[in-house]
Amino acid sequence: MINILTGDRPTGKLHLGHFVGSLKERVNLMNNKTFDNFFVMIADTQALTDNFGNPQKVRENILEVMLDYLSVGLDPQKVTFFVQSYIPALTEITTYFMNLVTLPRLLRNPTIKSEIKLRGYSESQGLPVGFINYPISQASDILGFKANLVPVGEDQLPMLEQAREICRSFNSTYKEIFPMPEPIVPSNKLCARLPGIDGDAKMSKSLNNCIYISDDSKTVKEKINKMYTDPNHIKVSDPGRIEGNIVFIYLDVFCEEKHFEKFLPEYKNLDELKQHYTRGGLGDVKVKNFLYSILEELLNPFRERRKYYEENIEKVFEILKQGTEKANKFIVPTLNEVKNAIGIDYFQDKNFIRDFLNK
Repeated sequence: MINILTGDRPTGKLHLGHFVGSLKERVNLMNNKTFDNFFVMIADTQALTDNFGNPQKVRENILEVMLDYLSVGLDPQKVTFFVQSYIPALTEITTYFMNLVTLPRLLRNPTIKSEIKLRGYSESQGLPVGFINYPISQASDILGFKANLVPVGEDQLPMLEQAREICRSFNSTYKEIFPMPEPIVPSNKLCARLPGIDGDAKMSKSLNNCIYISDDSKTVKEKINKMYTDPNHIKVSDPGRIEGNIVFIYLDVFCEEKHFEKFLPEYKNLDELKQHYTRGGLGDVKVKNFLYSILEELLNPFRERRKYYEENIEKVFEILKQGTEKANKFIVPTLNEVKNAIGIDYFQDKNFIRDFLNK
């Protein structure tokens, strides 16, 4: 059986980094239909680990993330959407997994280390237990739904490796019930970590340097016009640098040869455009307008689907509710297997009293 699990924290609208890093691959996997179950989780419990003082932020983004999922083409007839906090079995499985991981190992997790630094946490001030427990909770999500395949961004690979360690540890300590999860990451390294429009290494909601999937045409235009290019490319005639130029990085990710025929027919391909920019005689405005046309072609179908679902928001809520109910039914047998493997299924085990009498 092939199961896929993926998801996002509802801390804000999803952006182009999410799309090229994971959402696009999810849609491709869905359309290939080479799976038995495809679960897409809204990870509100995990979002609360560093937003515990502002739960309203999480609450108000549940439906925003759902709208983003539906707008990019994830089909509720093919995938199961669910809310993490409404799956109590995940919390119980997390509790059992906590016994298989040491605190030093959690603190060595590169993702946790970078998140600690980003949020200004320090061990001397005290680290929230829920925050440190994040990788174990994520392992519970992945293994609880017996996911073979996990579409993730490159920054989440250390989390998946932690889940794989827990999988090996549980299977060897108790009984082999979990399949080994495998990551699915973008083949294009630029897609794995799309930089922000300001030139920062990562597009991030917290850094406010994103182009959101839900942005309208005017906003996209304004953001592209603000993109970091080559600060020494002042006049059109000046030679320009491609390296570190965010506009060209985005073109590397989103541009296809068909776009030249449609929007910039004087060039055959991106190499020709880069060569002209490098030798001088090509202005930033023209290149930015080209990128804008490409992104508009990508985003317009998303906007149309989003508009439909925004006008039918109760339907979106019902999709999420029904998916959560389905996910709950799916995971209960896994929880029972876990308890049986550990030996704590006292009331389900018909041999429990016999074993006690024969000890």
